[in-house]
Amino acid sequence: MTTQTDKKLFLDHVDMRIVAADIDDSVADRKQIVQLDQDHPGFRDKEYRARRNRIAQIALEYRPGTPIPDAPYTVEEHAVWRTIWEALTLAHQEHACAEYLECVKRLELPHERIPQLREVSEKVETISGFRLEPVAGLVEPRVFLESLAEGVFLSTQYIRHHSTPLYTPEPDVAHEIIGHAVTLASPRLAELNRLVGHAVKRTTSKESLERLARLYWFTIEFGVLREEGKLKAYGTGLLSSAGELEAMHNALIRPLDLEAASRKDFNPTDFQPILFCADSFDAMYEKLRDYLVRWQ
Repeated sequence: MTTQTDKKLFLDHVDMRIVAADIDDSVADRKQIVQLDQDHPGFRDKEYRARRNRIAQIALEYRPGTPIPDAPYTVEEHAVWRTIWEALTLAHQEHACAEYLECVKRLELPHERIPQLREVSEKVETISGFRLEPVAGLVEPRVFLESLAEGVFLSTQYIRHHSTPLYTPEPDVAHEIIGHAVTLASPRLAELNRLVGHAVKRTTSKESLERLARLYWFTIEFGVLREEGKLKAYGTGLLSSAGELEAMHNALIRPLDLEAASRKDFNPTDFQPILFCADSFDAMYEKLRDYLVRWQ
């Protein structure tokens, strides 16, 4: 998702900073582009940091429309992926909505190794038309959300540090693939993502952009619904974390009120204390679709 005119990436996050880097020969050391906070699990691991730099470089040099180069994952990192899936397999059966479980079957993601972004993107694109493009870290909210209108999901490629396989202080490839890529294999969820992007493109004020970002958070990222009387997750932040799936049952569950959600602040560094719940997947889809279509 890096544009050809702007390679400046940033992540305003408690545990990570991406240094702005213009890719040209004037950069003294082009590989030193990722800086981790001292509290980051991988801060003191030189090999991990070097690999993060190489993976970030892939994104910074990537040109949209070209094949995505493979990331250099290690045996240890593939083991992290397996650990994540082991924790999520049972959690999904208990807490994930039926739409998500069907998407998992469609994609047939490998559980024994980290799939490359290239191969996941190819599968998703054949189903919903969405494609994944690599980025070094989070980008500005408007850039990220507007890309959805074009059927592009901007995805990181690195995976969390092996010392904390069930925790990550930043979105990593496990969150991007197990959460977002899987849900984008649902034509209806993919449509909602596109509609968010189109709504953002129509916004002209900072306030409206912030409202749409909150709405995205409480629906696409942390949305829940009822199936046969049980609370189920359709949000990617929940579905990519066994801990989040368990914790959602301790949250205050409110009826899905999109106006309220768009004005509700959130803390991305902790379990969510409040979640907005739809009566069903169909009810969520219709309500959010209609709301986004009317957005001005």
